[in-house]
Amino acid sequence: MKAQVWERVKAGESFTANGRALMRPVWSIYNVVRTHGGIAPAVPHRAERALTSAEREVISRGLAAGDSRRLIACQVRRAPSMISREITRNAGPNRSRALDADARAWQEAKRPEVCRLAANPALCRVVETQLRANWSPEQIAGWLVLEYPEDSTAHVSYETIDRTLFIQARGALTRELTAHLRTRRPLRRSQRATNTGQTRGQIVDAVSIAARPACSEDRDIPGHWEGDLLAGAKHTHIATLVERTSRDVQMVRVTGKDTKTIVTALTRKTLGYRTPAAIFAEGVAPTG
Repeated sequence: MKAQVWERVKAGESFTANGRALMRPVWSIYNVVRTHGGIAPAVPHRAERALTSAEREVISRGLAAGDSRRLIACQVRRAPSMISREITRNAGPNRSRALDADARAWQEAKRPEVCRLAANPALCRVVETQLRANWSPEQIAGWLVLEYPEDSTAHVSYETIDRTLFIQARGALTRELTAHLRTRRPLRRSQRATNTGQTRGQIVDAVSIAARPACSEDRDIPGHWEGDLLAGAKHTHIATLVERTSRDVQMVRVTGKDTKTIVTALTRKTLGYRTPAAIFAEGVAPTG
């Protein structure tokens, strides 16, 4: 599923469209992308000479059956010395398990290189100073070559600066420096990403206030109501209804702020409510 997230991000899809397609909340998609700064991580792959999970399962089953290491090597078509090392590094023949051995192999295969800026604090400080001066990574990379032509250790590519800014796990440049970039984006976006057709920050099928009927300018016609939603602490909400003529106010506590919850609560309240005018018309003294 994470692989699908990155494929859709590369294709330029928004987090909202990504979440709808995978039936996951937007914040879940955002957290996956934010961890890597919008840069898709490299897909881990197993070296051809390394044992596969299926071969490790054969080794585990062979040890359980009491087979010799040479016999197991023949079954998986590997050198006996390789099988022997595999068994030794995974707690011996009595405790070796295929699942644990495979997980350990994947973990030990990770050999992340130290970021160039993290390994060179002086260079990191120079880059940070130029970023705070609103220089772009491309300008900084070119300037370093001109400023220190003989010192190759003081040279760094603009891609390294970009990745160090967006991927905080590198531990060199702080995320707040992204505010000094021209785009001011906290995440890298695909070149195919676009806002075309997205209604972010807009009301779907909205009707302009200028399209209201003329009778809405006054309060002469009874029975017209105005609604609003009040938000309180700890995600509490109250919906209000105000009768435009009498200014009678009705308040309804709702459990959420989504359209269905609010409309249902207001409909239930409206159907069971009588206006003060209706009460007086029946000759019954109002209460409260």
